[in-house]
Amino acid sequence: MRRTVLITGATGTVSTALIEALAGADVDLRALVREESGADGPRVQGAEVVVGDLDDARSLPPAFEGVQDVWLLTPNGPRAPEHNMNILWAARQAGAERVVRLSVVGAAHDAPTRSGRLHALSDRETERCGMRWTILRPHWFMQNLLNEAGDISTGGTFSLNMATARIGMIDARDIAECAARVLLDDPDRHHGRTYTLTGPRSLTFDDVADRLSLALGRPITYLPVGDDVKRKALLGHGVPRWIVDMLEEYARAYASGWGDFTTGTVADLLGRPPRDVADFARDHAAAFTPADGD
Repeated sequence: MRRTVLITGATGTVSTALIEALAGADVDLRALVREESGADGPRVQGAEVVVGDLDDARSLPPAFEGVQDVWLLTPNGPRAPEHNMNILWAARQAGAERVVRLSVVGAAHDAPTRSGRLHALSDRETERCGMRWTILRPHWFMQNLLNEAGDISTGGTFSLNMATARIGMIDARDIAECAARVLLDDPDRHHGRTYTLTGPRSLTFDDVADRLSLALGRPITYLPVGDDVKRKALLGHGVPRWIVDMLEEYARAYASGWGDFTTGTVADLLGRPPRDVADFARDHAAAFTPADGD
């Protein structure tokens, strides 16, 4: 029987890539968006679009009708466990069979970040939800580098408060393809599994700058800065204070060596090595290149 997959967080980086990865597969795709204004992207990719608000559990049941599989992605924030609860509640009420949840690297009740601790609460609830479940815990996204594209394109530098941290960073496209693999496999195959997803090697941001330099054909330099400098820059760009605090907590953890590891899980799931940051740099070179005339 053809299965219906509901994609939550449908306009985000990973979910957008997941919809693309599932395009053409023998499934019916349904995308949950908060507002109709976010419907165009998923609809163009062939998904049925349903509007619902994770803040309002009563708005969700129509999106889950006839759904067998749920891709569970909640936005970062202090209400993330509530959003996770609302999704699982609606899924159970609708008779969904499986949930595949996007967690975070190192989620644990004693994690060094509040985000990691909040995700641990949601992971535990998911494990006891009464449906088949799989949890994905990805490392730092290479796509986070796109936040530095403006500085890289205009000045050839980027600044982060991560000192000499080494991180097993991963391309979000690989996360999406792992999620697609799980969703397309038999529901029992990955039930009860938690997968930590990383890139192929642990890199410093000096290493990243070297890869960017090769891809762009010009020198790119990483400039480590203090927490106060990065905090001021993020707040100046309108990033919510809770998110700024979260990013600072992660930066401190990474600078302490917390993220210096890799796993072979992506290769195990996909049958190929994960993308390297050099691949990411080549594929996104246009984003780091000045517009003509600049």
